[in-house]
Amino acid sequence: MLRKEQNDLLTQTSPGTPMGNLFRRYWLPALLAEELPEPDCPPVRLQLLSERMLAFRDTQGRLGVIDELCAHRGVSLWFGRNEEGGIRCPYHGWKYDVTGQCIDVPSEPTESGYCNKIKLKSYPLVERGGVIWIYMGPPELQPSLPEWEFATVPASQSFTSKRLQECNWLQALEGGIDSSHVSFLHSGNLNTDPLFKGAKGNQYNQNDLKPVFDVVPADGGLYIGARRNAEEGKFYWRITPWIMPCFTMVPPRGDNPLHGHFWVPIDDEHNWAWSFDYHPTRALTEHEVQAMKDGKGVHARYLPGTYRPLQNKDNDYLMDRAAQKAGTTYSGIEGIAMQDASLQESMGAIQDRTRENLVSTDNGIIMARQRLMKAAKALLEKGEAPPGTDPQTQRVRSVAIVLPSDQAFKDAAQDALRAEPGKKHASV
Repeated sequence: MLRKEQNDLLTQTSPGTPMGNLFRRYWLPALLAEELPEPDCPPVRLQLLSERMLAFRDTQGRLGVIDELCAHRGVSLWFGRNEEGGIRCPYHGWKYDVTGQCIDVPSEPTESGYCNKIKLKSYPLVERGGVIWIYMGPPELQPSLPEWEFATVPASQSFTSKRLQECNWLQALEGGIDSSHVSFLHSGNLNTDPLFKGAKGNQYNQNDLKPVFDVVPADGGLYIGARRNAEEGKFYWRITPWIMPCFTMVPPRGDNPLHGHFWVPIDDEHNWAWSFDYHPTRALTEHEVQAMKDGKGVHARYLPGTYRPLQNKDNDYLMDRAAQKAGTTYSGIEGIAMQDASLQESMGAIQDRTRENLVSTDNGIIMARQRLMKAAKALLEKGEAPPGTDPQTQRVRSVAIVLPSDQAFKDAAQDALRAEPGKKHASV
């Protein structure tokens, strides 16, 4: 368990907090490119790390994200007109470009230069892999652009979605690095979900409910290995990379695509759960893409016109007690993503970790917390750059592999854990 002050340190990400400062040193997924599809399209409200912002694409197609509130009298610029190279406040006509610079104050004489003195906070955006990424840290410390494999393969090989998750980012992340729950919570889906079924590894998951964890440091975070019995003298390993602060990958199954997540704080009680699927050596099939859009695998269905899941806490996640009793789904909730989200949200907006009782299968979670706290304190007290900003640390893959029982995964799976263009992924 954690002390209250440790839990507060890990879960609070608003401006000026140690963990907030840490998050602001990374490129984070902010929006899907589909949310700003063309020049002068409607602007989008964006809240990340407890900061209210407005994102828009101007007449020239340039991306910008600025303070949501007009510098004049605090009106939300979401109501503004996106026109002729800027966003114009509908209240008194003040206009801002993508850098936050005020470029017109209609009530003031042009020659006064008044608008030159007005500038809203802004952050850089970059579009890569169908995702619009944001960097919210010190400009002089901006890292290289993100190079996650899902965002650099051809567009035909990748699919990305996001959904609102109504809890703190950390309990969502901790679900993403917990391989032991698969044999229970998702057991009804392993052989039915079109993005999971047909894999030999499913049998190993279901036959051995007592995984043994081996967690080793990686340059950007951790490799979390969960070991189950396979054939005589061999172990089935599922290896999950966690790269700081909030990237995880789910070990693959058969020739199905690789998949994973980012868990990005909106505020201390909500996060965006980003989910991606990609295949490193082939295009995704129409069947696979449709399954993802239908909420299969790690994705979810939405309420119309939103990114809030159709299954949510207001409707008890459409839980079906009859299906739970019959064993159709272990939890009675349809879909792997919402099975996870429902239980993580049930912990409360911010889990009270002073009351938990951890066991050996929680070693990955324990070590991730320790590494996050250490990095946040090193940044605060010594100015040390946190791990995971170097693109080299982002070129990772999750792995499912069968190894002789006398081989350590950190050595035997070393090559498989490294992402390289055109290289087939290691899967069972």
